[in-house]
Amino acid sequence: MQKLNYYKKISFFVAGIIFLSFSGYVRAQSIGNEAVFNVDANFDVSGRQKISAKLVDISNNLYFYVEKAWWDSQKQATKDSILANLDSLGGEFNNNIYPKLTSVFGFEEKPGIDGDEKITVLFHPMKGSDGGYFREADEYEKIQISNSNEREMLYISTYLMTLPKMKNVLAHEFVHLETFNQKNTIFKVQEETWLNEARADYSSTILGYDTPFDLSNLQSRMKDFAESPSDSITEWQDVKYDYASVSMLTHYMVDQYGINILSDSLKSKYSGIDSINYALEKSGHGEKFAGIFTDWTIASILNDCSLDSKYCYRNKDLSNLKIVPNINFLPVSGNASLSVVNVVKNWAGTWQKFIGGNGDFKLEFSASSGLNFVVPYVLEDKNGNRSVSFLSFDNNKKGIIDIPNFGTDYKSLIIIPSLQNEISGLNDNEFAYPFNFSVVVGGELLDQNQLLIQQLLARIEDLKQQIAKLQQNNFCSSFNSNLYFGMANNESVRCLQGFLKNQGAGIYPEGLMTGNFGSLTKQAVIRFQEKYTAEILTPVGLSSGTGYVGEKTRQKINQML
Repeated sequence: MQKLNYYKKISFFVAGIIFLSFSGYVRAQSIGNEAVFNVDANFDVSGRQKISAKLVDISNNLYFYVEKAWWDSQKQATKDSILANLDSLGGEFNNNIYPKLTSVFGFEEKPGIDGDEKITVLFHPMKGSDGGYFREADEYEKIQISNSNEREMLYISTYLMTLPKMKNVLAHEFVHLETFNQKNTIFKVQEETWLNEARADYSSTILGYDTPFDLSNLQSRMKDFAESPSDSITEWQDVKYDYASVSMLTHYMVDQYGINILSDSLKSKYSGIDSINYALEKSGHGEKFAGIFTDWTIASILNDCSLDSKYCYRNKDLSNLKIVPNINFLPVSGNASLSVVNVVKNWAGTWQKFIGGNGDFKLEFSASSGLNFVVPYVLEDKNGNRSVSFLSFDNNKKGIIDIPNFGTDYKSLIIIPSLQNEISGLNDNEFAYPFNFSVVVGGELLDQNQLLIQQLLARIEDLKQQIAKLQQNNFCSSFNSNLYFGMANNESVRCLQGFLKNQGAGIYPEGLMTGNFGSLTKQAVIRFQEKYTAEILTPVGLSSGTGYVGEKTRQKINQML
C-alpha cells in the first residue's frame, strides 16, 4: 500500500510503467499454476516448513491451492467431487461469509501486501483434528519476515475438503485475517488470543451455521464446556476447553449486550478486556467486563430468566445448559466441619455446592491480600426458591456467610468465587492463586493457623509446578553475544523475541518469534531500551534507543531473566 500511494504522486507516464512492473509482482494466476508456500510446521502432518501446491480453482474472492503431492494422489472421481465442493465454498464465501463478516468485523487489508484483492486458501494435510490456521507472518514483506508468503492467506486441512465443516473453518480463519487488519495494521496493537479466538468462533453463529443445533459448532462447544467449565477464558492453551469457555461467554455477552460489543471492541486501539470495556461504554452500557463475567458464572449454574434476565442464556439452544458444581456433602446429624484449600487462575469460573448438614451453617472464605476475588452465592430454601447474594470482605480479605437452620429451612448453598485481578497481557501460562473456605455446621471453625498452613502448602506445590513449566518453556537463560538488525534464522534472536513478547504489547505488540531480526524486532528493542533509559542508554551517553542489543541492553535483559 505504501508503494501504491507513492506512485500516485508521480507523472502518469512513469506511473504507467511502474503499474506494469507492479502487475508482474502480483503474478497472473490461472488454474494449474504451481507454487511453493511456507507453512506452519506445528500444523503440517509431516512437520514440513515448505510445500509445493497447485491452483485447482478460482472464485470471485478466493484462490484455492492444494498440496500438489496430495492432490496428484487422488482419484479423478475424488478430484471432481472436491472441485464441486470448492465451487460451492467459493459461492458461500462470496454470498454469505464475506458480506456478513465484513459488515460486523470490517475488511481485511485490500488489496493487501500482494496487490491482489483475492485471498489465497491453501489446503494441506494437518495433524490430528487441526482444521486450519492463519499466519500473521504472511502479512509482512520477506525483508521483515523471511518465511512470509507475502499474501493474504488462510490454511485449511485437506481432510475437510469433503465435509460441510469446511465453510466453518474458512469463516473462522477469515475473521483472524480481518482482525489482523483492524488491530495490527490500523491501530498497531496485538489482540489478545482469547478474544481473537472468541470472535472467530462466534462467526458460525453470525452465519447461521449453528442451525440446526444438532452436530453444530455450538453444540460441540456446549458439551465441552459442560465437561470442563472451570477453564480460564483468558489463559490460552489452544485446547478444546479454551474454545468452549470463550464460546459460552461470547454467546452470553452478545445475547445480553448486542453484537456491537464484538465489533466495537475490534475496531478500537485497545485489546482484550480493555477493548470490551471500551465497547460497553460506547454502546451506553453501565456494565464492565468484570460484572458481565460474574453474571455469566451465575447464569451458567442457574440459567433461569425468571430469577433475573442476567442469570440465563437467551439463546434457545443454550436454554438447558447448566453446569454441574463440585458437591460438598455435610453429615446430616451431629456437628460437621470442612476445610478446603484450592487454587484458581484469573477469569475462571469455580462452583462449590454444599448440601446436607443440620443446624446453623457458617462459611468463611479467605484469600491473600491484594487478590481481587468476587464471590456471588446462591441460597436455595426448602421450597426450591433461590436467591443470589454477594460475599462482603473485611480488611483482611475474609468473608463470612451465616445461614440458620441449614438442612431444614435451607437445602443448599452454591458459592462461585472468581479471581479478577489481571486486566491485560493475558495469553498463556497464567499463575494460579490460592483461596480457602471453611464450613462448620453446629460447631466452631477450624483454627486459623491450621488453615494458613494448608493454604501455604497448596501455594508452594502450585508454584513448584508452575516453575517447572516455565523452565521447560524458557528459551534462554542469558544473552552473551550482541544481536543486531539483519540477523536471520538465529536462535538467540528467537530467544530475544520471546523475551520481548513477554514484556507485553507496549514493547512488542506483534509478538512474532521468527528468529529474524527485522524492523519490528528493532522497534521492540528500541521501546525496551527507552523504557529502561537510566540503566541502558544514559550510561553510554544516549537518550534514544538504537535497536542494537549491546552490552548494557544484554545486562538488563539478563538481570530480568
